[in-house]
Amino acid sequence: MDSSKELIKTVDLLLEISSLLMVSGANTNRVNLSIDRFASALHCNTSCFISHKSIIMTVYEDNSTLSCTRVKNIPPYAINFSVISAVSKASWNAVEDHWTLEIIKNQKRYPKLVVLIAVSLAGAGFCNIFNGDYINMGVAFASTFIGLLIFQLTHREGYNVYLRIFSASLIASVLASLGIVFKLGANPETALATSILFLVPGVALINSFTDFLDNNIINGLVRYTTGLMTVLAIALGLFIAMLIFQLH
Repeated sequence: MDSSKELIKTVDLLLEISSLLMVSGANTNRVNLSIDRFASALHCNTSCFISHKSIIMTVYEDNSTLSCTRVKNIPPYAINFSVISAVSKASWNAVEDHWTLEIIKNQKRYPKLVVLIAVSLAGAGFCNIFNGDYINMGVAFASTFIGLLIFQLTHREGYNVYLRIFSASLIASVLASLGIVFKLGANPETALATSILFLVPGVALINSFTDFLDNNIINGLVRYTTGLMTVLAIALGLFIAMLIFQLH
């Protein structure tokens, strides 16, 4: 009976780690590798099916016939590379460092204001790369800042992810379009083009590609579709803003 309880605890622990990695933006192969390392440290073997919304895992004890299968739903995704890094390091030092999952789960995110400023500076930097002057960079900075703020606020309120992306794209595009209407700077179009780059689904598309390479076809298709839907939501917001101001 004690062995059964320990096995259940092991499965729950590995499922929690798997879910945490998926939520934080890890690709499927990284999740599998991390789980294999943890299972090895715990003297057991695993077999799991990972989809975009749930994980089914079976754990087998090395020296017995005991096995346990559990299912866990994956909560809404929230990209956090510091969590992925912490889990990866912990998987290599699971025995020696006596890590705990709570420490990993409570990895601090950057403050929202820092994220707002950093992403907005990146948007202004892209504007400069595409020959925008300092005025255009200022418009790109302001548009990105407000657009990302809208995205953060709607996320806090629990809005649908594609509605959040559309709203952020629309607001950022409308603000950047004002720069074209009032002819601010030498190349106001560059501010419009770069004000929505913060919404580009790089993580989803990159993970989709790596999942395809690793033959995780289902997850690859789901992530590709998610990335495509995100691009469509961005494009719709941009299109409506250009339609409002009759921009070509």
